[in-house]
Amino acid sequence: MGNPLLLFWYRLFGREIVPAGPVPQEQQMPTAAQASATVFLVLRRMRAPLIVLITIFAVSVLGLMVIPGLDDDGDPYRMGLLDAFYVMSYTATTIGFGEIPHPFTEAQRAWVTVVIYLSVVGWAYALGTLFGLLQDRDFRHALTTQRFVRKVRRMGEPFLLVAGHGQTGQLLGDSLDVLGRRFVVLDTSSERIADLDRDAYHSDVPGLAADPADPGNLLAAGLGHTRCVGVLALTDDDEANLAVTMAASILRPGVPVVARAFTARSAERMRAFGATVINPFDAFGDHLRLAVQAPASYQLRQWLTSLPGEPMPPRRAPLRPGRWVVCGYGRFGQEVTADLRASGVEVTVVDAGTTTSPDLDVQVVDGTEAEMMAAADVATAAGVIAANDDDVANLALVAAARRAHPGVFVVARQNRRPDEALFDAAAIDLVLVPPEVTAHEVLAHLGSDVLLRFLQQIPARGDAWAERLLARLVARGGRRALTIWQLDLAAAPSLLPWLSSGEARLGDLLRDPRDRDHPLAAVALMVVRGARDVCTPDDDFVLAPGDSLLLAGRAGARQDLENIAVDEATREYVVHGREVPSGWFWRRLARRRRPASPGAEGEELVRR
Repeated sequence: MGNPLLLFWYRLFGREIVPAGPVPQEQQMPTAAQASATVFLVLRRMRAPLIVLITIFAVSVLGLMVIPGLDDDGDPYRMGLLDAFYVMSYTATTIGFGEIPHPFTEAQRAWVTVVIYLSVVGWAYALGTLFGLLQDRDFRHALTTQRFVRKVRRMGEPFLLVAGHGQTGQLLGDSLDVLGRRFVVLDTSSERIADLDRDAYHSDVPGLAADPADPGNLLAAGLGHTRCVGVLALTDDDEANLAVTMAASILRPGVPVVARAFTARSAERMRAFGATVINPFDAFGDHLRLAVQAPASYQLRQWLTSLPGEPMPPRRAPLRPGRWVVCGYGRFGQEVTADLRASGVEVTVVDAGTTTSPDLDVQVVDGTEAEMMAAADVATAAGVIAANDDDVANLALVAAARRAHPGVFVVARQNRRPDEALFDAAAIDLVLVPPEVTAHEVLAHLGSDVLLRFLQQIPARGDAWAERLLARLVARGGRRALTIWQLDLAAAPSLLPWLSSGEARLGDLLRDPRDRDHPLAAVALMVVRGARDVCTPDDDFVLAPGDSLLLAGRAGARQDLENIAVDEATREYVVHGREVPSGWFWRRLARRRRPASPGAEGEELVRR
């Protein structure tokens, strides 16, 4: 079953994720500045109490030195500086050792009594100010920032900087944690940052409640760290995402940036700084068009870009052609309408009067949902899209559409995650959840460039091709969650002799190491050979040195394939059908027992 030690070393050192290009020099993070700010904040707030305490102490010491006393013989004496300072030290701190070096006179006792009360007042003032400082929001923020910066500086694994931890950020955080990838969070909401400690993540997630648009906060969050391998700008504000994109491109050129944008203008400005931009409304428009025209292709794309743990999504029934009705003409409604019209679909748009679009084709209906359905003639439509940014309004539109036309295909936009149960109970044919669409797209971009190229092939290959590929995936691994990974054969030098033989068939590599007569629970989606991409190669495809494979299958299949790449015994059994000992000692013993006759070279050895 392979050598676990070899597999451990391969996973530990063989596939480390590092930023593309040369390793950047770490930029100075504001640790010293934060520490100085905290120290000066303490000194500034405690300045007055400390001055009062020092003044009381100095006056008290001076009084003891000036007031005359009597020694044991009754002779007058004056207390020296050391004796006065010593007496004040134990008096002001309420320790009280007595009267030294001689019993006090009445004048000295009267002065010490005044000093005691003055000290109490001074200490009460100082301690009150100190406790107030500990409760001060700015002081606590300074301490939190220092701890956050120290945590980020100590990170030794590659990590992603996530700016914005709303619904999309939380979905991505859960997925990244399942995938074993570290990340750091910046968000303006302290409640969302506090949620990081309550979430059951496998590893510690440093988070800071601060403005992600501030470059200083980005540097504190590790933008200049050599282990920062990417930046995700996912706040709800396009301007903030643009500021994050701009800061990352200037302070850390070359680091990949994936940003969310809701308007075309913001998206264009982000692309100018080299960011990969995701518009969830535009993405969903493409998905809807694919779902309408090619249900199998849409199902395949959804499965390949699903979040970790999500099984194969159900396939929608083919939609009948016809006119669509879009209810609500905000940003989402405009994007979907444009995509549908671009694919040749007739669209009727109705709005309650809230749209700012100058489109003259929009029917403004300031009435009930039933009146809106009647104005759009939903009874003759093929589909209805409830596109408002209000979940209650969208659910009301869904109910009205069903009453007007029970067989109509209904699409609805869900804006809040807590409303998921309501949308599930409404049995809506297709639900758009913008955070989920963004999370799917971001994970696809974080996966690999090869996966992105493969996803772009899906619409052009046709629905029949997608249906065949789905059947192969189900036959190999079932309908459970898929694992997508890339295998570079150049990183497996032990396979080089076999790959150079010209007889390295893909089907031989994808055999089960427990029983080579059965295929591995994985399918090769694409083989990259130089500048050439081979889409869905069959089992007779001949591999070559330097090929890179994009595979989809069960998580166990990935481990088996890595075992084949690093373990000689597993490779010999899977590729050639020969069983050889796994350990060094047994291989040496087998060579000694091997017959000297030339014809015995191909004799099968006993596998330990």
